[in-house]
Amino acid sequence: MRTDWYEAASFVILPGRLQEAGSDVGPRWIITARFKRVQDPAYRSTLMSFFKIGAVFTAGVEHMEDIISIKGLRRTYIAGKSKVEALKGVDLDVKRGEIFGFIGPNGAGKTTTIKHLLGILIPQQGELSVFSKSPSDPKTRKAIGYMPETSDYYRYLTPVELLTMYGNIFGLEKKLLQERISTLLEKVGIANESDRLMRTFSKGMMQKVSFAQALINDPDLLILDEPTGGLDPLARRKMRDVIHELRQKGKTVFFSSHELSEVELVSDRIAVINKGRILAEGPVGDLVGDKGEGQSLENYFLEMIGEVG
Repeated sequence: MRTDWYEAASFVILPGRLQEAGSDVGPRWIITARFKRVQDPAYRSTLMSFFKIGAVFTAGVEHMEDIISIKGLRRTYIAGKSKVEALKGVDLDVKRGEIFGFIGPNGAGKTTTIKHLLGILIPQQGELSVFSKSPSDPKTRKAIGYMPETSDYYRYLTPVELLTMYGNIFGLEKKLLQERISTLLEKVGIANESDRLMRTFSKGMMQKVSFAQALINDPDLLILDEPTGGLDPLARRKMRDVIHELRQKGKTVFFSSHELSEVELVSDRIAVINKGRILAEGPVGDLVGDKGEGQSLENYFLEMIGEVG
């Protein structure tokens, strides 16, 4: 008889209080189990396996894969005869399955950071990877959905035509694409306007189209730049619901926003950036809680960037 010991580990979503202890953010728990396989030649060719579970639940984000990794990222723009340091050594990590809020005042470096994540800008200094690869790698880009701050699409198309175009760019099979378009337009709340020219749409309706566009390829990483601008409270709630659904599927969401109440509602962790530097990073409750009971994210944010009083 031969006995072999094996080690196994897998991500699971745990129900009830165990999941709550893991911050209720999806697959953040790991079950590790040590088991032995016993092979007894006395039996016919069928192998009998006996499992002895010998270990434990281990919680923590530290075990999760980094989807975004930024180290020492710097960016300088030339403006006439002067230089503008947009990013001054940014360090940032975002884990798989996280909703990560990226906040800062105008000109803080948020959009410049996002352009690096999308491969639009190449790092001048520092290191940056998405899915452990270069953002400009075609496989990386195929796994990313992006919603820009300004929904400036060709307005003589309908939402269906626009989403069909983007689905074709991603090479989606026709039947799958049609089903996905129907589902997404329903989710974002414009199914009844699916065949209407977008030149007649309000800003909020264009934001909904843009959100659907960002989801058309079923991305593993969703990057949103000021996604709630122009949306009414009902549309914001629908967007939050979709973001939470994505998290439950193990997707990662990285978004910048000036709507701090939205950031506070949906984010697992946040980073505050100002003048090209990360000032703080961590779970909202930990950061705000350190400042005392009743402290709001808005007050914390204003204090961090030196605008209190």
